[in-house]
Amino acid sequence: MEWLSTENVVAVGTALLGIIASAGMVWYERRVPRRKRIGYRVQMDNPIGDDARSGRLNRRLGLFDEAPGMADATLVLLRVENDGSQGIDRDDYTGPEQHGLTAVFTDRTVRGVSVTQPTDTDHLMDHFTSNRGFSYSGNSLRIPRVPLNRGDHFKLLVLLAGGDVGRPIRITGGIREGEVHPNRSATPDDKPPLFSRASRLITIMLTVCVVTLATLVVARDDTPPPMGCAKGSLTVIGSTAFAPVLREAADKYKADCAGSAITVDPHGSTAGIRELDATGAQWHKKGSPPLIALSDGPKPNDMAELRENRIAVSVFALVLNDRVGLKNLTTAQVRRLYRGEITNWRQLDGPDLAVHLVSRDANSGTRQVFQRRVLGRGEMANSSVDCVTVDDPTATVPRCELDSTEQVLSQVAKLPGAIGYSELNLADSAQGLHVLSLDDDAPSVDDIEHGGSPYPYREIEYAYTYGRPPADSLVSSFLTYLSRGSGQDVVRTHGHVPCGTPEGMKLCA
Repeated sequence: MEWLSTENVVAVGTALLGIIASAGMVWYERRVPRRKRIGYRVQMDNPIGDDARSGRLNRRLGLFDEAPGMADATLVLLRVENDGSQGIDRDDYTGPEQHGLTAVFTDRTVRGVSVTQPTDTDHLMDHFTSNRGFSYSGNSLRIPRVPLNRGDHFKLLVLLAGGDVGRPIRITGGIREGEVHPNRSATPDDKPPLFSRASRLITIMLTVCVVTLATLVVARDDTPPPMGCAKGSLTVIGSTAFAPVLREAADKYKADCAGSAITVDPHGSTAGIRELDATGAQWHKKGSPPLIALSDGPKPNDMAELRENRIAVSVFALVLNDRVGLKNLTTAQVRRLYRGEITNWRQLDGPDLAVHLVSRDANSGTRQVFQRRVLGRGEMANSSVDCVTVDDPTATVPRCELDSTEQVLSQVAKLPGAIGYSELNLADSAQGLHVLSLDDDAPSVDDIEHGGSPYPYREIEYAYTYGRPPADSLVSSFLTYLSRGSGQDVVRTHGHVPCGTPEGMKLCA
């Protein structure tokens, strides 16, 4: 198991964050709020004159016009409360003056003040006397050292003049082991918030942690890796026709099995088998080399050390340039074409176009299957380098040899009158050419797999190893992946019949 995977690191980090957040909440609720705190908030700040300086015109009642300096009067309701978890005594106020706190009303003058308190705290009124520092002058209101139990509060209704509503109002003073602060709570009077800010913050953090962990669990890919994942290096060579299957299968295997390195380097079936045999001979005393050769058809009889694994049934097709409208040829006609007996397509009721034979080189398994399954003999000699001009004066038609299936398809598509052969799936997706039926049997994977079609141009795809590779090696694991594991889906996607299916077992037997 990869303990340092991204998923595990995120999951462990999220869990630790949740634990730290929970511990922090306990510490905060038990330690921080136990500080002595006096909070204050402005519950009303309204004009009571007729002028509209503040944009909030009120109808006045009273003789404010007649009272000197009261034409621009305002009323402020100020609430002062013990919002900590400990009671506050007279001696807890730290200022040197006789009073405890000072309320400052910026740009306004205090004209009068009235004190109110809840009915269950009538004793607070005894502290609001001039002997204990309750007074005002200018823009300042001096508040006595009022003892407040936890949750106690009082209100000050202050009459002001000479300034606009909304100007800053602040209370200053010191509390031993505590603080005086503006109270930002927006709850109604005498109704404490259900949760403190700290509790709400911690709840949000814990919720995010839980949602993150749940997302990891839901999004995690629990698909089991391929059976018998192995680490190491492997090179796959051989068939160019089967190369697209091998490249995709190798990429998926490497994605599922960390630590595996697979290189796909096809150069033809015959070349691949010969390279495997030569490499294995050099490795003979060290065991089986990390090398697999794919071949379109069986190996030669003189390579006894090569062990075969049947992977799939591959279907091939003759391909014809679209300028030649023929859709079907008989086996006899194909053989005459590749003996050089037919030089123009009008001899087969086609258009007046010269025949050009585009073939694969001698290392090609596709060519060997064509010779074995369709021609019943080898092809005629190579007579053209560019597939157009006849270089051999004894040849009746130009025949060229190319290195890969892709090159054959490209040449047939652009050369009028050209005919060649290819693996079926690649031919179906090519432009400028079409596939031919043989003896009225279409090259169809479904018909061969389920309908018992006798279409001849097909062959078993073999994977060869030198001797028996170790059971825990990457060679054995990748072969199992191709023949019996998830690699069968890749084989089928590319138009081949996997030998591991019930129908494929019969065809590969």
